[in-house]
Amino acid sequence: MKNNLWAVRKVLEEHLTSINDNTAEIHALFDYLQELDVKLDRLSQRLEQTQLTNQQGAQKPVVLPLDNTERKVFLVLYTEEVPLSYREIAEKANLTAALIPESISSLIQKGIPLQRSLFDTQFFLKLDPAFKERQAKENIVNLSLQSFMG
Repeated sequence: MKNNLWAVRKVLEEHLTSINDNTAEIHALFDYLQELDVKLDRLSQRLEQTQLTNQQGAQKPVVLPLDNTERKVFLVLYTEEVPLSYREIAEKANLTAALIPESISSLIQKGIPLQRSLFDTQFFLKLDPAFKERQAKENIVNLSLQSFMG
């Protein structure tokens, strides 16, 4: 009987060791993915900066038409001076937080230059000041008075 108990105990200890090893591996992978995410964001910022530099040489930036959701997000960023988190953008635009990352990505693809920063694992966004100034002068995004009222 004693031998059986020792055998069961040994098997349980082996399982516990295996679980601890797997947990450590999961933590290491999670840390690696977080590090990779930060590096991807930095690379994205550099790419956006390069695109902005290239666009500044052009006469007028080319911005594709925005849909209603993108327009709401753009207006929030256009009317704010400080960088905003995704949650803050969602609240100010009266949209769900789930829509914001996709809308931000779409704005960038359509030619809207945004500045992103990372603080405490949270992204903050701001419309590029040079673009904001050109938008005020040239209405690049083709905003109407109703855009601000609606």
